[in-house]
Amino acid sequence: MKDLIKKLWKMCLNREIVTYAIAGVATTVVNFVAYHLLCNVLGIPNLVANAIAWVVAVAFAYVVNARWVFLEKFEGWKKEWERIVKFTGARVATLVVEEVGMFLLVDVLHGPNLIMKAIVAVLVIILNYVFSKLFVFISGTEKTVEKQDEEK
Repeated sequence: MKDLIKKLWKMCLNREIVTYAIAGVATTVVNFVAYHLLCNVLGIPNLVANAIAWVVAVAFAYVVNARWVFLEKFEGWKKEWERIVKFTGARVATLVVEEVGMFLLVDVLHGPNLIMKAIVAVLVIILNYVFSKLFVFISGTEKTVEKQDEEK
């Protein structure tokens, strides 16, 4: 049992997971700050502010995830655009999850918008990692696995 716990602990605390967590927190901060400024300071409606904040956060997240988390190298514009389209497509899927969550929790149930956004963000962050790892940054994922194997 102790070996299983150690194995799970190592699996959860590898370079990729730790850097993704840091990048996820940074992206979430970008998203929250943009949302707060747009919705609570400028008075833009909830879902519009959320969508604009999403665009800002996705642009930030792409650069951080591609270069730092999944160690992707620039391989020409064709390959880069392919990754950007896949990344954006995956993020659109989680935007739908976020928009539905925000609509239900804020507009229907009248929960406090920033607290409800934090609750929805947990699910969105998990889904974003899964989509990025499985569909977007495949070559970078292979590199991070090789790097982790070398570190052992």
